[in-house]
Amino acid sequence: MNTNKKSTSNRLPHPPFRCPWAKGDLYELYHDSEWGVPLHDDRSLFEFLILEGAQAGLSWETVLKKRENYREAFDRFDAEKIAKYSDQKCAKLLENPGIIRNRLKVQSAVLNARAYLDVCAEFGGFDPFIWQFVAGKPIRNRWKTMADVPSSTAASDAMCKELKRRGFKFVGTTICYAFMQATGMVNDHLVDCFRHRQVA
Repeated sequence: MNTNKKSTSNRLPHPPFRCPWAKGDLYELYHDSEWGVPLHDDRSLFEFLILEGAQAGLSWETVLKKRENYREAFDRFDAEKIAKYSDQKCAKLLENPGIIRNRLKVQSAVLNARAYLDVCAEFGGFDPFIWQFVAGKPIRNRWKTMADVPSSTAASDAMCKELKRRGFKFVGTTICYAFMQATGMVNDHLVDCFRHRQVA
């Protein structure tokens, strides 16, 4: 045996480079498995629209921690059921510590469910309507640092304007852009992030 050769068997592999915001187990899991992956399921798109609106003024981590509670409280984001929520149902939701207890945000979920159903009826689904803002395919950006990543774009401005025109609430351009990032309408993983190529 040649003892002069250095053994590499005990060397630990380098962890993959992630976008710098993905710190902690919860963020890492979300970053590695969901964020930036093109999403076309109507109910899942609706879920993200409601959750992004709920995040307004808070951290996304807060929403992620409450995500399963939201699914349970809001009938697994069944828009037809949510659209029929009464004032009494909304009042009960505001007593639920598992969600963000903001009256306007809870009421907006009901209004958004109704607007969502109108869109689905007109376009045959929410997917063809919402993806039109990126011409039906993801925009693949090549950002090098987090400072390069915008908080809104012309596409999110257009989405915001149209959603508001159709009666949606909590859909400002920044919220719309975060929605676009989450659902893979844009790939905003940094170019050095191992997910940038994977979700392309």
